Amino acid sequence: MSDRQVAVALRYLQEEEYAPRVVAKGWGAVAEEILRLARKHNIPIHPDRDLAQVLVKLDLGQLIPPELYQVVAEVLAYLYRMNRRAAQS
Repeated sequence: MSDRQVAVALRYLQEEEYAPRVVAKGWGAVAEEILRLARKHNIPIHPDRDLAQVLVKLDLGQLIPPELYQVVAEVLAYLYRMNRRAAQS
């Protein structure tokens, strides 16, 4: 497995789509740019290299497959909790 940075950005529009969609992905410098932009725009980042390695294999624009729903739902729930805590601080 490569030591290069990997990043995948998901978008989830609950009112419009039934699953999150891959909107950006990449390795190395591209991954660093995805992370930089996420930080710049206060988009939560969840560091999970194993999950990113699976998600990066999906096509851009692709909805995540049903077998990933549970793990991505857990990540989203974690991020929502962190956002709520930050808003209360």
